[in-house]
Amino acid sequence: MVRFGFIAAMMAVSIGSMAVSEEYGKNNPVVVELYTSQGCSSCPPADELLEKLTRKGDVIPLALHVNYWDYIGWKDQFAVEAHTKRQKSYSARAGARTIYTPQMVVGGVDHVVGFKPMDLAEAMEIRRKAQTPVTLNITANGTSIDVMATSDTRIRGGAEIVIVRYTPKQTVDILRGENAGRKLTYNNIVTSLERVAKWDGRRDFTMNFNPKGNEPVVVMVQEANHGPILAAALFSAN
Repeated sequence: MVRFGFIAAMMAVSIGSMAVSEEYGKNNPVVVELYTSQGCSSCPPADELLEKLTRKGDVIPLALHVNYWDYIGWKDQFAVEAHTKRQKSYSARAGARTIYTPQMVVGGVDHVVGFKPMDLAEAMEIRRKAQTPVTLNITANGTSIDVMATSDTRIRGGAEIVIVRYTPKQTVDILRGENAGRKLTYNNIVTSLERVAKWDGRRDFTMNFNPKGNEPVVVMVQEANHGPILAAALFSAN
């Protein structure tokens, strides 16, 4: 595990035609974001742990590859600056001055640094039991997706509707850097993360989204400024 300062060097569902989430503790899946890099020798165990999470129906695991390892000899082709900025924003909100790989952010709230399966399990259980005023539904509508979110109360500070796309699996031959000579498989590799709308919860939120390509779609309702993820749902056409 390596630590970097800011001065140094971006969602119970089943993989099916439709997935709906409602309330934590009921059907709402826990979003686990893994910040990782192909250039990090401490990351493969966490990458493998994320793969195990893809088999669980009550978790949406997402791998966000960061780019601050690229300078040591191997450029991670999945890494984008937006993922690094998202990780920094989470750390800043938590009052931390550094970012790490591997690091998992659970439900937008709890941070698990390094390969710590028991800490991750505990954080996920806490998020499952957390209360949320938001109910989120996504339904197939021909080739598009209808999204509807409702809230029991106004969301103080507001929330954002975030749409994530990801590649389910890809294997990479690492030729240089700390993992040189290894063939590593990565899962749920985030290819885009877009904030598509703001919402305060006072009225029902509805939108229609027409996804391009066959990548799964994750919809999240997240408190503004990288706050807690209040609801999440997954849609996959496969």
